[in-house]
Amino acid sequence: MSERLCTVLLYSDDPQVRDRMRLAVGTRPASDLRVEFVEASTYAECVRVVDDYEIDLMLLDGEASPGGGLGIARQVKDDYENAPPTCVVIARAADRWLAAYAEVDATLVHPLDPVTTAATVAEVLRTHAPA
Repeated sequence: MSERLCTVLLYSDDPQVRDRMRLAVGTRPASDLRVEFVEASTYAECVRVVDDYEIDLMLLDGEASPGGGLGIARQVKDDYENAPPTCVVIARAADRWLAAYAEVDATLVHPLDPVTTAATVAEVLRTHAPA
């Protein structure tokens, strides 16, 4: 089985949160997937990265400020015809209804569990694999 290299955009205004997301995903979330990361700390940086790279997944911090991951997910889905899939890390499981409104593909809850995070990221990457 060949492995697929995927580019994951990590978004948070907090570098420590981006580090925790990177560590929870790891560079090999599954045996058939290898991940490289690009980072953004503002909405403008997210847009620039989506424009400049072929992003396979946007992993967004729903608690970021001033632009939260849910708002960015919704805006990117509205603005891009072929928006990358999104996974938003939220603070409360009860906020999943907001994630549904934002049309995110998956949610995770702070604090991140590495097993659940890697499995969720792998599932989204496989489900939304390029044709």
